[in-house]
Amino acid sequence: MVTGLADQIGAVQIPLTRLEKALLAWHRDSDLSRRLATIPGLGIVSATALAASVSRPERFRNGRRFAPSLGRTPLQNSSGGKERLGRISRMGDRDLRRLLVIGLTPLVRRAKAMPTSVDPRLPALLQRKPVRVVTVAAANRTARVAWAIMTRGGSDRTPAAIAA
Repeated sequence: MVTGLADQIGAVQIPLTRLEKALLAWHRDSDLSRRLATIPGLGIVSATALAASVSRPERFRNGRRFAPSLGRTPLQNSSGGKERLGRISRMGDRDLRRLLVIGLTPLVRRAKAMPTSVDPRLPALLQRKPVRVVTVAAANRTARVAWAIMTRGGSDRTPAAIAA
């Protein structure tokens, strides 16, 4: 039984290795993907997924309009001049949303352990909010930074990016 399971794992490893090599080759050929990978919390998989999925980032007026398209913002239930923010929306591209949150979870975890090694906003936010809320907020900010890189060019040169 164990031998059968080992054979199945071995059979899955071959196409998975081919897929990883193809993904890495696409990442190396794509200037946009390489620039997106400079953002802390975004790796090769997240950067290539963003570069491949968002074909026209300029259709969004700014990063604040781009982040909701990924589903990283609170739902609004406002009336009569009172702003009420609800739970985080789950609209938009589910895979990109998941990649952003998964990619930023270790960054937030590192902010708890070594606050000086990350963006100073993260430890300050961790003092006020729960960890998952901070992770989603960081994912929202990362989506905005990704929009700026996709539309204006350049790369993320924040001190946290240089230290990472």
